[in-house]
Amino acid sequence: MSRVIVITGGTAGVGRAVARRFAVQGDAVAVLARGRDRLSTTVAEIDQLGGQGLGLATDVADAAQVDAAAARVELALGPIDVWINNAMVTAVGPVESISPSEFQRITDVCYHGFVWGTRAALHYMRPRNRGMIIQVGSAMAYRSIPLQAAYSGAKQAIRGFTDSLRCELLHDGLAIDVCMVQLPAVNTPQFDWCVNRMDKAVQPVPPIFQPEIIAEAIHDVSRHPRREIFLGWPSIKAIVGNKLVPGLADRYLASRGYDGQLTDAPNTDPPANLYAPVPGDHGAHGRFDSRARSRDPVARIATKLGGTGVQAVIAAMSAVIATAVVVVAQKLVRAARSP
Repeated sequence: MSRVIVITGGTAGVGRAVARRFAVQGDAVAVLARGRDRLSTTVAEIDQLGGQGLGLATDVADAAQVDAAAARVELALGPIDVWINNAMVTAVGPVESISPSEFQRITDVCYHGFVWGTRAALHYMRPRNRGMIIQVGSAMAYRSIPLQAAYSGAKQAIRGFTDSLRCELLHDGLAIDVCMVQLPAVNTPQFDWCVNRMDKAVQPVPPIFQPEIIAEAIHDVSRHPRREIFLGWPSIKAIVGNKLVPGLADRYLASRGYDGQLTDAPNTDPPANLYAPVPGDHGAHGRFDSRARSRDPVARIATKLGGTGVQAVIAAMSAVIATAVVVVAQKLVRAARSP
């Protein structure tokens, strides 16, 4: 049975891969994005793959535009089954190098855009008492990294917002599912059109994963709801490390977090998409195909377990490590007291 899917930021990167995945299933897929040229090519691709495409020029930072887009989806395609908040922009550089207006814009797209999308979806889902909202997050929702303070802050804000929303839906007894999908580094075009204040060109922090891994996980969770899933071993390591030794994680990222985001190539200052889309159809992949992983067993396990299962594993690991620390400490104390 086909469904109606809405994807914000659906014309490039992860969003484009997700649109393709749902199109293959014959779903009606509405993509919301700013670039009209990419909307046309994405809709044509959705139709070619067996879906029914609808492209809506929308700046998700504008709540009125998001509401209008949702109304058009309902009118053209029917009741919205799944709403996927995915649109993003970012800037790479030290906090002082990012202007107040750039901080504001990143927050408006990456946080408020998710809020406006969620509210628009709920407007139609609440009366029907059904539907699913998927928030495309990041390991940075738990562990911030240097040079991306605005983006990291927005991802953590989304997690706080989503947790509050879940409680409200449970209180009201509504059968609307809300899921967060926390991503690792992904090979998308964003690294060629983000604001870059560094001397070198930027890259995803290795290891890098292909967007199709993310698309498969999002499609799976849309069929089998989970509260939260963590994709990729690096995401799980970052979350576990931050829970156990956040100070050590700070120091590690202080020494490794800069170089991990930079290539050896100089920054040529290409056009950024912060305030307007970069022309052209850039597809789902970035320029890191030769280095990106197309398979990830951890992603499959994480998708099946869901966030609760992964968190249980994290808790067990934490307990084992804490027990080991206590045992070692006791032995050291006894050794110190021995004559």
